[in-house]
Amino acid sequence: MSYIEKKYNNQISEVFDDLTKLEQDILNLLNYKSIKYSEKVAKLCALSNKNINLILKKYYPEIKRIDDKLKIKSRLKFYYDLLDKLTNFIRSVEEFQKIDDEYYDTIIDFINEKENLISGKYKGISSIELTVFYDKKTREDLERVLAEKIEMGSKQFFTFGSLETEIKKIARIAGADEVAILNNEEMLKRAEFISNPRAIIHYSVYSTDEELLKEIGRELKEYLISKGYEAVILLLEITDLTLEQEFLTGSIITNANLNPD
Repeated sequence: MSYIEKKYNNQISEVFDDLTKLEQDILNLLNYKSIKYSEKVAKLCALSNKNINLILKKYYPEIKRIDDKLKIKSRLKFYYDLLDKLTNFIRSVEEFQKIDDEYYDTIIDFINEKENLISGKYKGISSIELTVFYDKKTREDLERVLAEKIEMGSKQFFTFGSLETEIKKIARIAGADEVAILNNEEMLKRAEFISNPRAIIHYSVYSTDEELLKEIGRELKEYLISKGYEAVILLLEITDLTLEQEFLTGSIITNANLNPD
């Protein structure tokens, strides 16, 4: 391990310690189950987001060892979801001025399950993301599929049925430039966090707008869940697949029976 990598690993650990303190402060406020603390929760969310961005933009890019990257990504994913839940909480307070106790309990339980989620669900998701990014064959397959989609231009990619057609339409409306359905057996075997995984939906945008990528994932996930399927969002690190155009790509693993492209 290089000097800089060791140094940044230590700094990442310190930032995670700060995040744990903020998370405990948030937990204490939620236990009051009162909307009068929502502004304080919002401020703590902002501080947490600042710390997460510090890790992502300054420290994480210097980490090379896969086992270290896996630990960091798994922990970050917990905080991504926590911030999503807290953001929805704050929006709900602003809109309704009243929150059911069960809403508080859901977030409280989520925080209390932190270590189990990190070592289970989020480690599994992160493992798949790193496989996609670093496994040569998987990455070549993804490059090939996306290159074909780019060459096809405006051709229709889904001709198998209404579910695939709806997925394509929803992704496009949400802002996706390309959509592909894959069935990578090795990746699906690793998806222990979802029952009977059957397909991987890849979507990409020709920009570096991470929020847009997340929104596309949320739209697709909500649609799949509304149809009675499970769906887990993966957001990959890939920003350039040597196709002469920079873009971001994300994925969703689902147990919906989709035909791969």
